[in-house]
Amino acid sequence: MIREAERGRAGLWLPVCLGFGTALYFALTVEPPFWLGFALAGPVGLGCWFARSWPGALVPLFAVAAMATGFAAAQLATHRAPPLEPLPARAMFVEGTVRAIEFLPDGAQRVILAQPRLNPDTPPLRRDLRIRLRADDPARAEVGMVLRVRALLRPPGLPAYPGAWDLQRDAFFTRMAGGGRALNPAEILAPAPPAGLSGWLEVTRAAIARRFTIGMGGAAGAVSATLFTGLTAAIPLADRAAFRDSGLAHLLAVAGLHIGIVMGLFFGLTRLLLTCSEHAALHWPCKQIAAGVAVLAGGLYMLLTGMHVPIMRSFAMACLFTLAVIAGRRAFTIRGLGLAAIVILLLAPHEITGVSFQMSFSAVLALIAGYAVLRPALTRLRGEGGLWGSLRVHAAMLALTSLLAGVASAPYGAYHFGHVQAYFVLSNLLAVPLTAMWVMPWGLVAIALMPIGLEFLALWPMAFGTEAILWIARATTALPASTIAIPAMPFWGLITFSLGLGWLCIWRARWRLLGIAAMALGLASPWLAHPADIFVSADARLVGVRAGRDIFVQAGAGATPFTLDAWVQHWAGDVEDRRLPAAVPGVLGCDGPLCRLGPAGQVLLLRQGESVPPEACAGALLVIAVEPLRKPCPDIGFIDRFTVWREGAHAVWIYPDHVRVLSDRRDRGWRPWVEIPPRRRPELPPAMTE
Repeated sequence: MIREAERGRAGLWLPVCLGFGTALYFALTVEPPFWLGFALAGPVGLGCWFARSWPGALVPLFAVAAMATGFAAAQLATHRAPPLEPLPARAMFVEGTVRAIEFLPDGAQRVILAQPRLNPDTPPLRRDLRIRLRADDPARAEVGMVLRVRALLRPPGLPAYPGAWDLQRDAFFTRMAGGGRALNPAEILAPAPPAGLSGWLEVTRAAIARRFTIGMGGAAGAVSATLFTGLTAAIPLADRAAFRDSGLAHLLAVAGLHIGIVMGLFFGLTRLLLTCSEHAALHWPCKQIAAGVAVLAGGLYMLLTGMHVPIMRSFAMACLFTLAVIAGRRAFTIRGLGLAAIVILLLAPHEITGVSFQMSFSAVLALIAGYAVLRPALTRLRGEGGLWGSLRVHAAMLALTSLLAGVASAPYGAYHFGHVQAYFVLSNLLAVPLTAMWVMPWGLVAIALMPIGLEFLALWPMAFGTEAILWIARATTALPASTIAIPAMPFWGLITFSLGLGWLCIWRARWRLLGIAAMALGLASPWLAHPADIFVSADARLVGVRAGRDIFVQAGAGATPFTLDAWVQHWAGDVEDRRLPAAVPGVLGCDGPLCRLGPAGQVLLLRQGESVPPEACAGALLVIAVEPLRKPCPDIGFIDRFTVWREGAHAVWIYPDHVRVLSDRRDRGWRPWVEIPPRRRPELPPAMTE
């Protein structure tokens, strides 16, 4: 009975195994030989062919072949990316061609320069630079222009703590060398038009975004521009936080909802126009033609919004839907989702580490599996049909969609952002219909009217809907306990939850319920893990000490709020003071420039000076200093400004008889996207490190 119920379901684990192999590659701390993945995938795949009539051996061979393929795809993506190109950490003139433009809330522009030159006598960089122009810059950048600007450059930032989000890895796979801030007005060297399809698309995106932003103004214009171009930089930070905390961030991450609306409108309009002709209605395959037009519209929408992971996944499934419509088959299946995942994992394997990929696929997987189980209940709810029956089913499906997608994707949001939204079902019940039935249709009409300059006719009613969505996001965020802080989920907890979700949604028999236990273990993992007790930032300007939910911080001049925010999010706590107090029982005690951290004072923190008094070394296991140390305690590990300069941020766990120290360099290892320090310092004692 079980075998019959699960017939054909084992193949659905292909994208899971593929993703596991990809994740394994990114979890390594040493770059493997380039041939390793291919050397495993080929022979094992050949073994699958010979073992196809032996199920007992075929399944494990199939899983290993899929994992090896994912591993090899990640290796190939890394090999194809240009190597890191160091940037001078100083102000200098930069010259390059504007590839893309982002509009910021203060009216300034941020440009992406392709093939930038740092020196006229040197070849251009193979990576791009993102430069923020001055808000009062009289030159308005256009895609295709050649600009020359004096800017303060900086490479991608280091993780805020070991295990934090890796900005350098993101920049490596997106071909970014780093960023900078313009110090002088930009000089236009050549107003050259953009070349190729990509240049035309960037010009079109920038023009549409500018029309929406100018036509509406304020946050409403920025949100409307995001819905049709995917450019989010112009949204004020407060409103972006409101969307995030209300559970409406998916409205700004252009994905399945948006492309579904666009394709649905084009499908319905095309079919209506075709049926207006008697000859076409009787002799042409109107449904199939309308589906083809919808796919073309969806493809153009995907190009205009930047081809990021959610929209690529949605468009891949839309193409499968079209094929199913043409063939007269069932459209929405878990196989379509799996095929979309395989395509993305093979073409852009680094996306598996991103929150967009994880939340997008988990939400759709839960929707497909959930509606397959709940379909009989929805049929009973409809009853005999009619208006009231349709309204009941529509309201139930709207609530179920928000609930299923929100519950499935919430752990991934908690893993990356440190909190979950309490009222996401309520906010989505109000905002999603408004987006689908009012804002998006009027936006499409506005784009259609832009060539003749009459878009204001559609932007005026569209603005009412966008302002209403903004009000919903702000009002939901203002409710008591709108967000719940969650301690950082360990990586093993995320993997456990993901495997449990896949087990629950892929299988059909009762044994699928075992996935609930795995999901519960993954959800409980934040409270089973022991978070770090001390963080030291990558510039030693910040030292954070955790005491339950209370966070005590020693902040020096120039400390970045981004790092502190990341610590607060990781610890799910509250910052009590930006200067360490004199004493906190069982946590710290300070006497002048020297503090003892830990229940027994095992860690010394030197806030000023360059040496530790000899009498203070007794009982100490580790010394932390905000300045370079000249005379640390003998035979005791230390962390000072030179240490973090070479090895990045540090995390410290305090135990009764020892301390555990983990640096960012040791956590990430020596990978192609990790910036190599100028010189490695001597290793800490083996008992002190991991």
